[in-house]
Amino acid sequence: MTGASAARGVDDVLEELKASADQALARGDPRSAAGLFQRGVSIAEGRPDLWIGLAASRRALGDLTASLDAVRGALAAEPRFFPALLMRGSLLEALGRIKEAAAAYEVATRLAPPDAEVGEVTRRALAHAREVHARYAADMADSLRAGVQPGRAPRTALEARRLDTFIEAVAGRRKIYHQEPVRYHYPGLPAIEFHDRAEFPWLAALEARTEAIRRECLAVWGEEGPQITPYIDFPPGAPVDQWSDLNRSLNWSAFHLLLDGEPVAENAARCPETMAALALVDQPQIRGRSPSAMFSILKAHTRIPPHTGSANTRLVLHLPLIVPEGCAFRVGGETRHWREGEAWVFDDTIEHEAWNDSDQPRAILICDVWSPRLSPAEREGVRQVIDALDRFTGDVPAGDGL
Repeated sequence: MTGASAARGVDDVLEELKASADQALARGDPRSAAGLFQRGVSIAEGRPDLWIGLAASRRALGDLTASLDAVRGALAAEPRFFPALLMRGSLLEALGRIKEAAAAYEVATRLAPPDAEVGEVTRRALAHAREVHARYAADMADSLRAGVQPGRAPRTALEARRLDTFIEAVAGRRKIYHQEPVRYHYPGLPAIEFHDRAEFPWLAALEARTEAIRRECLAVWGEEGPQITPYIDFPPGAPVDQWSDLNRSLNWSAFHLLLDGEPVAENAARCPETMAALALVDQPQIRGRSPSAMFSILKAHTRIPPHTGSANTRLVLHLPLIVPEGCAFRVGGETRHWREGEAWVFDDTIEHEAWNDSDQPRAILICDVWSPRLSPAEREGVRQVIDALDRFTGDVPAGDGL
């Protein structure tokens, strides 16, 4: 018999054993199934499907420890074998080893196929696995917080928030997000989701003008003239990706006050109080690109999908003007709710998204802000590099704000 013939013979034997074992399990005879699966793994230790069948048979017999041993055999054959990863967590939980089970469930859920690709029983098992791991992570975070004692000096609000974020990340409750600028990445700038207010000493003076800015926003918004344009406006033929629902849609619209580094004359003339307030903001000055500022209007029941901005040399400011209940904003791992008149500054090169689940529109003032971590010399360097880039290419890409 040739080697190929012998291999086919072994494969045939294994398939017959597996079929017989599966039938035994189906008719409620796990003892016979376990014997057949045991014969199979003794012939082919590298078959994780045979090992997992043996594990299921032993579990049906009530021998959880032996079942767990068989799961280890499956994972030795294929470390990413999802059924074994999920069963390992379930067996550890049944054995009362909850912390080990939670850690096993975390691995299984991370490597699980999409819910749509698995059956209902597996979907329920995955949902349970996520619940067990979530409880474990919450207990861990609480324990870590309880272990944190005051230092020799009291922590500032910023330090306390950063420490809590660290605890959430250690406990596995918070994903670590990084800067992902679409176009321009300046090295050495930290990935901070929401920046501390103390870095922007002019912020309170801007907030003090909220009522005047809101009046001007309501005036132009109420007219709904052609100056209110879709926030997303890709030309025909351009790849719209996640923006397909919002491209050229007034569900998310803008009234531009500063665009591509220049005032939009007619719009700016209609909003003198807002333009005066914007003069307080430390905005980038880059020919053909910055500063930018607009009223952003998000209609009821509209979501802005996760995305990232173009450049980490500048941050983005939101001053909420009209915010019904049901509106929120996520940057990286932190979700906040806008409060009218309370501004924040965030790094839009970190993945972010927004939603308005209310029955009313939401309006905010948006503008760009220099990163406070760039020195005056670095700001000038960025301006010179971008000017040189535009001279070289002969073009400023549309929507390439910096």
